[in-house]
Amino acid sequence: MTITEEPGRTHGYADLPRLMGLMTGDEKHGPAATSTLDVLWVLYDRVLRVRPEQRDAPERDRFLLSKGHGPMAYYAVLAAKGFVPVDWLPEFGAYDSPLGHHPDRTLVPGVEIGSGSLGHGLPIAVGTALGLRAQGLDRPRVWALIGDAELDEGSNHEAIAFAGPAGLEQLHTVVVDNASASHARPGGIAARFEAAGWSALTVDGRDHEALYAAFTAPHPGRPHVVVARVEPKNV
Repeated sequence: MTITEEPGRTHGYADLPRLMGLMTGDEKHGPAATSTLDVLWVLYDRVLRVRPEQRDAPERDRFLLSKGHGPMAYYAVLAAKGFVPVDWLPEFGAYDSPLGHHPDRTLVPGVEIGSGSLGHGLPIAVGTALGLRAQGLDRPRVWALIGDAELDEGSNHEAIAFAGPAGLEQLHTVVVDNASASHARPGGIAARFEAAGWSALTVDGRDHEALYAAFTAPHPGRPHVVVARVEPKNV
């Protein structure tokens, strides 16, 4: 694990509850936020090749948060890693705060897309991976984080069906499964992706070592999905 240093303070995983606790107000969507906490930390701490000083570099990895409602865990991780100042956090959701109830890429450093409509993040990730391929940029990886309930949206299934046959190896998806979907998937969520030619793994979404192993598993010639099963927790 790496520790982010700021003047007079270092921030690690143990600091995330405190950072999230700085964000108060209505519409916090606490369970939606805490379900993503461990996935986000492992990605930003150990997997994503992106740093605050290189957030616009062409060779950076792209992380797209489609599950954008309840973004406090996302903001806490961005603050812990130095993308945004910690003193922004107490103003979360305020009229003049850059930290809205959905992340805005024009206001929050390090945010790749604005979120809001369910089911749009994975299609954008597919387009991003295609764009990188067209530019000959084969090092950057594209990561999209979606919720299991988003799989009720048809746009995701179109993206899944396209990405597998297209062999988008740079594309990675994390499905945070907190059993909130309205419609069950026969055979489980991973089976839906596997049927479209994806590499797929299902792990405990709170187990950092299991997440890291799944995130870094080889998948030559295929896009990769990790289904992270979680129970929401209080932090």
